[in-house]
Amino acid sequence: MFSPYYAWARRRHGDAGAAAEAHCAVNLSLYRRPAGATQFERLWAMTERGARQLSRSARHLQIGPSRLAWAADGSLQIDIDEWTAPWPRRLRGRIHVQPGALPGQAFALDAAGRHLWQPVSPRGRVDLHFDAPALRWQGGAYLDANHGSRPLARDFDSWQWSRSALPGGLSRVHYEVQTTDGASRALSLDVDAAGRLAQRPLPLLHPLPATAWGLARHCRAERPPALLATLESGPFYSRSLLRDPTDGTMSVHESLSLRRFDRPWVQALLPFRMPRWTGGR
Repeated sequence: MFSPYYAWARRRHGDAGAAAEAHCAVNLSLYRRPAGATQFERLWAMTERGARQLSRSARHLQIGPSRLAWAADGSLQIDIDEWTAPWPRRLRGRIHVQPGALPGQAFALDAAGRHLWQPVSPRGRVDLHFDAPALRWQGGAYLDANHGSRPLARDFDSWQWSRSALPGGLSRVHYEVQTTDGASRALSLDVDAAGRLAQRPLPLLHPLPATAWGLARHCRAERPPALLATLESGPFYSRSLLRDPTDGTMSVHESLSLRRFDRPWVQALLPFRMPRWTGGR
């Protein structure tokens, strides 16, 4: 959905003439903070592939050499074989996700219902085993999905999102969008260990420092959180790590400006982080 090549195709041929299947990618971000270090090491891969490198069914999705598949036991197996960008480094390994409860409900992000967000499994387990780089890790997992019938930039100016893993198997998600017609829609949701959903009053808005690219961001919380790290920082997108000052709960936070994404200078920069490859592996 953030492909510059897809955006160029839409401008040239219109939305109906630009096939989404011709612009697909597996995006992987790995973060590691060595003991005693203050900064995170980051590895990023997002190579776009063409329609000939796409294979999919109800149980699997293959894009180029990487593949996602639902196993018979209900787990999700993700096999990664990618290269980082802009500096090439191999990323090869397996991610095994064991979902927890599956709420099965989707929420509309816009008044027309063109864009939906679904908490597929807000709490699960993950086992990551990589050969390149040599890495083994186990921990908590979160699985959600966005899907829609129009390009995001047609209907949204920006959004803010965060997710916290709370004690007792509870997950808390805040989702706030600003639409191109000037409206604002917000969702504050708790999901318990059994998958039961409960909407809650929207917490207070707290500004966060702008990123190095000047991207504005804010969060929803009872008290102003500490900004521990900015894991990804780009001209239109940021991913951050926050900590609640009351109980130390950690949150992953995302800020997105689709108004920025649509600007020509941003589109010109994106291929450095998202190369396109339509040949073999």
